[in-house]
Amino acid sequence: MILISKYMVPRGYIGLTIFPFVFLKHKALKSNKALLNHEKIHMRQQIELLIIPFFIVYSFEFLVRLIQYKEWKLAYLNISFEREAYTNEKDLNYLKSRPFFNFINYIRK
Repeated sequence: MILISKYMVPRGYIGLTIFPFVFLKHKALKSNKALLNHEKIHMRQQIELLIIPFFIVYSFEFLVRLIQYKEWKLAYLNISFEREAYTNEKDLNYLKSRPFFNFINYIRK
């Protein structure tokens, strides 16, 4: 994981992971353990799906959720990858015992 503090993070977000980089909105966020764990969970998800397919599935699911919820933030928060990351971001040991492809358990209809 390579941490980069730049203004590359879209408005409304504080972190973005694109394997092997984690972009943070501000340098001070490097000490936010829950945020870093959230981004590490995304890193694992990306590795499991071989990076490019992760972004295809993520984008497709976002579009489905946007149609379903008709609201950007609700759509984003209900993407299975985000649900897994937000649910487990405070458990700093989560990745040690996380089952392979566990994001599947966070898919909602």
